[in-house]
Amino acid sequence: MKRILLPAGGAVLASGLLAAGLAGTAQAAPDWATDPLATNNADAISVVDYWTDSNNAALKSATAYYHDAAPTSWKSGGGYSPDGKPGAVLPTGEEKVVPTKVKNINLPKNIGKVFWTDKQGKNRWASGASIQSKYRNLVVTAAHNVYDTAGVGDADVLKNWVFVPGYYQGKTPYGIYVGKTAWTHYDFDVYEDYDRDYAFVTVYNGVFYGGDKVVTPAEYKQFTGPKYVEAKTISADEYAAGLAKYGPNGPYKRDDTVSNSVETVNPPADPSNSAYQTEAGHKGIKLLKVETTSYDHEKAPAHDKWNNGERWQTGELKNAISQEEYKRLQGEKAAGKFLGELSVVKDKNGTEIEWYSQQFFVKKWVKASTQTTTKYWVEVYHIELSKDAGRLGDNVGGQGFAWNQKTGQPVFIFGYPEGPHPDGDKPFTGITPKWVYGKTTGKVYVSAAQKIEEHIGVKGALTPGADGGPWVLKYNNNKRLGYVNGVTSQFGDQDKNGRYDLITSAYFDGETADIYKKAAAVWSGKIVGPNGELYK
Repeated sequence: MKRILLPAGGAVLASGLLAAGLAGTAQAAPDWATDPLATNNADAISVVDYWTDSNNAALKSATAYYHDAAPTSWKSGGGYSPDGKPGAVLPTGEEKVVPTKVKNINLPKNIGKVFWTDKQGKNRWASGASIQSKYRNLVVTAAHNVYDTAGVGDADVLKNWVFVPGYYQGKTPYGIYVGKTAWTHYDFDVYEDYDRDYAFVTVYNGVFYGGDKVVTPAEYKQFTGPKYVEAKTISADEYAAGLAKYGPNGPYKRDDTVSNSVETVNPPADPSNSAYQTEAGHKGIKLLKVETTSYDHEKAPAHDKWNNGERWQTGELKNAISQEEYKRLQGEKAAGKFLGELSVVKDKNGTEIEWYSQQFFVKKWVKASTQTTTKYWVEVYHIELSKDAGRLGDNVGGQGFAWNQKTGQPVFIFGYPEGPHPDGDKPFTGITPKWVYGKTTGKVYVSAAQKIEEHIGVKGALTPGADGGPWVLKYNNNKRLGYVNGVTSQFGDQDKNGRYDLITSAYFDGETADIYKKAAAVWSGKIVGPNGELYK
């Protein structure tokens, strides 16, 4: 059993919740640490709203969290050490679980995905499972799926944390369970010690989508939970009736959109009338002066009949301009915004002394019209009711828990692998759960980068996304239950061929059991009221 001691005079930590030292003699830190996720119903409501808005859009947008995606460098060494007698807690509703030997594996109902939002605002997911507890409200996963180990400074808990058992492409068959409190080992919370990479999270009762209901504006205003206003198109007569009933501040609305259109027309009978060349035009008709290039101007008919496309006048005059204006027009000409010609006069020394622009125009007769389009609609107020899904363990059961177990025993490792192997090959999608079966090795795996000295391993080819998934000892295929004796923490490529071939977990000892027992005895509560509203 490895323990990190606080040195005399304190310590300066790279990350964790402890930022300053403690004076005095060296002392052992407490075994456990607890941190709030959604501390009250108002926080939990905002988390539910976040994930369920627009038909679970945030859940669908989440991507697998590639924790330490580069292969961890492993070597043998160190050694785990049981700190007491082996122990176990039975799965939910079971007196005894006897392992079965079968070829076809029935996946547990109580595995699923944990979701959160990282500090960059990206929605992420990994694996987790429901585990037995007094109030049937506990999830087990890797600690790095609960704490922001990628951040700088304190290891903050991740935002918007939820567990969704049986998740499948936006569907939440057993509800969404908002995390209330995270429990982990003090050494991970403070030092990010991956020999303690496990966490137990208490969750509120689950939330189901309970259907859409149309309500009054007053009911809409008072409702706490997902809601939206629909603009439903109606006729002018329906608008008039609604306006008479509810008044100008009611839900019946109109919008008048004025649009102007311009069409080319033939010249009028009196085209030389100068009134056609004014801003307002004459009798709804205007004569426009449309700029063109010198080439098109040369090809246009002469100025004699006032027809469309005629030259505005036979010869366009040059205009003297400043050097600054000349340079500006050069830029506009290059961008296609000035269609005229530019010229310059130089003295006998070749110095520019005069600058000119020349523009060319043709005639265009147009008629402008104004059209008003009126739209009528009524605001329909919708609330999205929620339904209390009940306690997690009542819905999907909970795996048992075991500690201080000897290695060499076979376990099933479940999870949602999605990431690629180091060589880039990506055999898994992360959509459905997968499993690996193998014996925990007596060899202990060491990785200095993660402060790992006591990990146990199983040979297997799962990839990132599966981290946090349970290692289940004595799995009964018929009951789909067993004893969680580890959670996937790291992946390794032992033979350096670009393929993951090792899965590791922290060793569950008596200190793990102490933390589990504390978390398993804490009540969470529910967040959905009897009328489908979310409790504040």
